[in-house]
Amino acid sequence: MVRDTAFERPDVAADALPDGPGRERGRWRSALASWDTAVLAVLALTVLVAGMLVDGFATQRNAGFLLLDVIAIGLLALPLTLIIITGEIDLSIASALGLCSATMGWLWLEGLPLETIIPLCIALGAVLGVVNGLFVTVLGLPSLAVTIGTLALYRGLAFVVLGDQAVADFPTSFKSLATAKIAGTGIPYSVLPLVVLAIVFAILLHFTPFGRSLYVIGYNREAAAFSGIPVLRTKFLLFVASGAMAGFAGVFWTLRFGSARGDNATGLELAVVAAVLLGGVSIFGGKGALHGVLAGVLLMGALRNALQLANVSADVLSMVTGLLLIASVVIPNVALRIREASWRCALATVPRTDKSTASWQPPGAEDRKDPTP
Repeated sequence: MVRDTAFERPDVAADALPDGPGRERGRWRSALASWDTAVLAVLALTVLVAGMLVDGFATQRNAGFLLLDVIAIGLLALPLTLIIITGEIDLSIASALGLCSATMGWLWLEGLPLETIIPLCIALGAVLGVVNGLFVTVLGLPSLAVTIGTLALYRGLAFVVLGDQAVADFPTSFKSLATAKIAGTGIPYSVLPLVVLAIVFAILLHFTPFGRSLYVIGYNREAAAFSGIPVLRTKFLLFVASGAMAGFAGVFWTLRFGSARGDNATGLELAVVAAVLLGGVSIFGGKGALHGVLAGVLLMGALRNALQLANVSADVLSMVTGLLLIASVVIPNVALRIREASWRCALATVPRTDKSTASWQPPGAEDRKDPTP
């Protein structure tokens, strides 16, 4: 049994109302009250308040640093968004980044040119994604348990590859590629690949049959399989894409900081997951939009940047990230319950003779879990 679309999308309930001003107002209220809109509003408010209260925040130089800080998070968040929409998760992304960074340093010590090392590191990331994908799709293991295991495995391998040393003698010409600014602005050139990839992922998710199939898989895997969607192959490809993106992010991280280390990006997976969920992607799958995720990434980056400029300790930053992660799960579910109640009240005023609503059930009338075997 497929879940009722209106359960998590009140705009569907608005469409069930009779034609007229009430229906149009319902659509506008649904759009303005959406989580994506709320995140964008909070982002604008955060930037405004931080610009007025935090010294050095509203400068071109700091804007460049803020963007550099969110690039790696954004790169990892793009494929993770698609994975979570299907009802899975990948917690090994930061460890895969660290392993690719350590491998980059080891290959450089072995004398290979960076023109060869960079594609090899991206390919290594894809291989790490293949490992996750095989465990989840072929062996049928839960992605949460699998990627917690590979999180520790990949981080351990990173220290095996490079030990506790740091490789920092990369060519300046390559390191400047990650930090150089567009002339006359504080925007780094390295933002451009993120923008291009974000456009590609947005088109893939929102304007292709493949993207629509991800939502169907997240809503109901069995229904997706019966409708002909290759569920296992789709999830496998997403894990491979996540690994490859981690490899690319590892290259960027190494060049940006000019250092290849086994502990690079330790704990970054928490910030990435928080940004994705903060952007409106449901942890249960089947819901989310990429523009909301990008807003969540920028919001996370702006908050952390403002707190760092205010000399807030790293421990407090971790607490803020954890609180945002909890809030991104709790608040949407509380808001959902409120919307359910409001739509029940709205539909109670609709005449029962209206055929457009005669067979419609209020949001939440159907359980989240399928009661059929």
